Amino acid sequence: MPERPDRRRPTPPPSPQGPDTGADPGPGPGHRSVVDSAVYHGGRRVASPASLAETFRLLREQPGGMAWIGLHRPTEPELHSLAAEFNLHPLSIEDALEAHQRPKLERYGDTLFVVLRAARYVDALEEVDFAELHIFIGPDFLITVRHGAAPDLPAVRRRMEKTPELLALGPEAALYAILDDVVDGYAPVVEGVQNDMDEIETEVFRGDPEVSRRIYELSREMVEFQRATRPLVAMLHSLMAGFAKYGTDEELQRYLRDVADHVTHTSERVDGFRQALTEILTVNATLVSQQQNAEMRALAEAGFEQNEEIKKISSWAAILFAPTLVGTVYGMNFEAMPELHWVFGYPFAVALMAAVCMSLYLIFKRRHWL
Repeated sequence: MPERPDRRRPTPPPSPQGPDTGADPGPGPGHRSVVDSAVYHGGRRVASPASLAETFRLLREQPGGMAWIGLHRPTEPELHSLAAEFNLHPLSIEDALEAHQRPKLERYGDTLFVVLRAARYVDALEEVDFAELHIFIGPDFLITVRHGAAPDLPAVRRRMEKTPELLALGPEAALYAILDDVVDGYAPVVEGVQNDMDEIETEVFRGDPEVSRRIYELSREMVEFQRATRPLVAMLHSLMAGFAKYGTDEELQRYLRDVADHVTHTSERVDGFRQALTEILTVNATLVSQQQNAEMRALAEAGFEQNEEIKKISSWAAILFAPTLVGTVYGMNFEAMPELHWVFGYPFAVALMAAVCMSLYLIFKRRHWL
């Protein structure tokens, strides 16, 4: 373990403190940034300071001690007081203030700066909620800056306090616990996404018209999930590469390797989800196209059948129109009409009607209208 420095710096102004509930009420009236601050020695909590200033003072008075400070959306003066006390790099403070950073790991001298993206599955909304966590790790301190509801850092702290032999390994052990909690938090998300994909597959083959929108929304979430998990694989490998250089405890090395295995598995699952969603979207587009083609074919067949019926109706209308025309002409009863008083007029008119009707019938029959 690196040697812990002895500090003799001016005491910064105090900050308010409140219970760390793990909730994310957001900044506003009454918002308290310092949710928990403690000084540990030998893995056991020896003090619970009420302010940052008191934490700094107690840590100076506790040789071989470690401070664990939990912040939730801190103010700029609070972060600058921490930077002045623990020699934090200005770039890392800027990142912690602005948030919206991608997961990364950077070293500034003897200080390690880690950005994590925690995730949780909101079952009621069937969506993935992401939160950002910034961690500063030094020889004798660990500072967490949380932007969002996840992860449940109070629960992580309680678990570590129940295993003082692990917490006694220093800030690196607390970092492992946080990493492990973040990675374990991905498992319910993976399970929830798997259930969503099973439902989507059912909806695709059922022909649900809203499934395309659901596929698109889940694909966007998987892009965000991939951005949270993929860099974490490289980060953990970078940590493992520095085991020998920074004298990391062997037991802690095993724990970190286990976390690396879990995050690698999760990253592979997320990559598989993205590929599967792409294939499902392609299948859905094919099925929609086939359905549209079937509908167009049905419409065409219906139009063809309708045209055939119209042909039949038109043919019979034309056949019936011929005798009607002849009957109408000879039914006008004018005195000067030819053949009006002809003895063969009636038989001739009937024969003419029959001949015209038969001729039209044969013509339409030959053209397959009848």
